[in-house]
Amino acid sequence: MDKITIAKDLLSIRAVFFRPDEPFTWASGIKSPIYCDNRLTLSDVKVRGDVEQGLADVVKEYYPEAEVLMGTSTAGIAHAAITAHLLDLPMGYVRSGSKDHGRQNQIEGKLEKGQKVVVIEDLISTGGSVIEVVNVLREAGAEVIGIASIFTYGMKKGLERLNDADVKNISLCDFDTIAQVAADTGYINSSDVERLIKFRNNPSDESWIG
Repeated sequence: MDKITIAKDLLSIRAVFFRPDEPFTWASGIKSPIYCDNRLTLSDVKVRGDVEQGLADVVKEYYPEAEVLMGTSTAGIAHAAITAHLLDLPMGYVRSGSKDHGRQNQIEGKLEKGQKVVVIEDLISTGGSVIEVVNVLREAGAEVIGIASIFTYGMKKGLERLNDADVKNISLCDFDTIAQVAADTGYINSSDVERLIKFRNNPSDESWIG
């Protein structure tokens, strides 16, 4: 599944919001002209099909030795389940923290030491949360061979963190593609693309606002 198709899909269901003049504030405190809600892909049959087949194709092409898929909690769980079904692979997911009851698991589902794992993530910005998942799996003895994600902002901090963690990520779509497709289809003004890229290149420089 090519990046332009996924970009058009995300825009068609309004999973991507652009507000360069009234930026969103992420949980990290970063002010952003864009917000991506990939949970909406689950509610549209056509888009969901494109996304899950795209993730399955990524696993087959880049991680053919994968033995199990692990979703991130909570957004990656459904995508991991559907993709695993398409690939006839086992799956599980990693909680954001250990349960405070029962067996107090952080990893849900069966995972054997030495198994080759692909992490399924919906979105990567600064990379912190997905690398936490990678670390939990590695500590449990898994061999994390990579990440398959729906969308990445391609931020320098995120790329550096992935590199430092020695883990590869393959995304179905990225910030630059969706900004260009949004401009080409009239979703945003073409003059806004430069501002969006300026944000992506340096989120701490807020001169793009207004």
